Amino acid sequence: MVLCEYKPGLEGIPAAESGISFVDGQKGILEYRGIRIEELAQHSNFLETAYLLIWGELPTQDELKAFEQEVRSHRRIKYRIRDMMKSFPESGHPMDALQASAAALGLFYSRRDLHNPVYIRDAVVRLLATIPTMVAAFQLMRKGNDPVKPNDDLDYAANFLYMLTEKEPDPLAARIMDVCLILHAEHTMNASTFSARVTASTLTDPYAVVASAVGTLGGPLHGGANEEVIQMLEEIGSVANVRPYVDSCLERKAKIMGFGHRVYKVKDPRATILQKLAEELFAKFGQDKYYDIAQEMEVVVAEKLAHKGIYPNVDFYSGLVYRKLGIPTDLFTPIFAIARVAGWLAHWKEQLEENRIFRPTQVYKGVHDVSYIPVAKR
Repeated sequence: MVLCEYKPGLEGIPAAESGISFVDGQKGILEYRGIRIEELAQHSNFLETAYLLIWGELPTQDELKAFEQEVRSHRRIKYRIRDMMKSFPESGHPMDALQASAAALGLFYSRRDLHNPVYIRDAVVRLLATIPTMVAAFQLMRKGNDPVKPNDDLDYAANFLYMLTEKEPDPLAARIMDVCLILHAEHTMNASTFSARVTASTLTDPYAVVASAVGTLGGPLHGGANEEVIQMLEEIGSVANVRPYVDSCLERKAKIMGFGHRVYKVKDPRATILQKLAEELFAKFGQDKYYDIAQEMEVVVAEKLAHKGIYPNVDFYSGLVYRKLGIPTDLFTPIFAIARVAGWLAHWKEQLEENRIFRPTQVYKGVHDVSYIPVAKR
């Protein structure tokens, strides 16, 4: 017997009560703990935003200083994890390397003391601190180079860019990287966050929670979309080809990467901020020819699909920002993961507060009362 209407993808069905973030898709509003994303992008930094998401309020000056110092002192990874990563195939995707490494981290801290606030804080600090180190380390090791040690004189985003290049980044580049992390830190009950909460509900350790979420984020319909946007822009090649490309997609009913969102029916507010960041980078470091293509695409897609509420989402401009920062395309989604760890951990902590294991039902479509046939008669 069907107890309720089946909704593919659980569309519109609440999976949890949460006080972490809020989206109004009709008005283009995104809030973290009630604070608009535009305010956080302008005034906050990533670790302060992470603290806000995880502990529910902005830290005092002393609390933020202590938190930043804790994260700074835990950036280094175990040599055994580093040795394990060296054995990964060079052709492997960085998201797969990150998922394996995050899971392996749990081997060293497998004690599950989920009612102990010290254990929870230590896990939060360790995951926030080491995930960027793992991403940067794999990027260098797959080229045959040793990883770069963290620079304790640099803040969170600047240190990540330093570990990729062993060069201190330009202050504008570091600030823009930090804002990108803020923008990607949390977004209600998306696929990877739902994965994190389902895993958390079993009362496993937080490293398994993050590893499961990383695996979910890697798909092209979720975090992997920003990679495909760049591939799409490269395929289009010129502004003149934009309209024929869009027309072809519509005729084939093919998805146009970077456009449309399950929640937003207006332009994603994060896309608006990212577009401004891209323009700041281009003004200082030179234009990207694909930006003109992207702008034309936004015009053409709006002309043809705005009546359906299809506008640029967060993935559309993020790749252009990362390209200008010199980041390889297949690191775009791992950077998304670096940021989203904050949101996943916030949901992990919230899930523990009133936990009940997820056990949804299903609509059975199979047959009944089938007789077994011995193998000799098949």
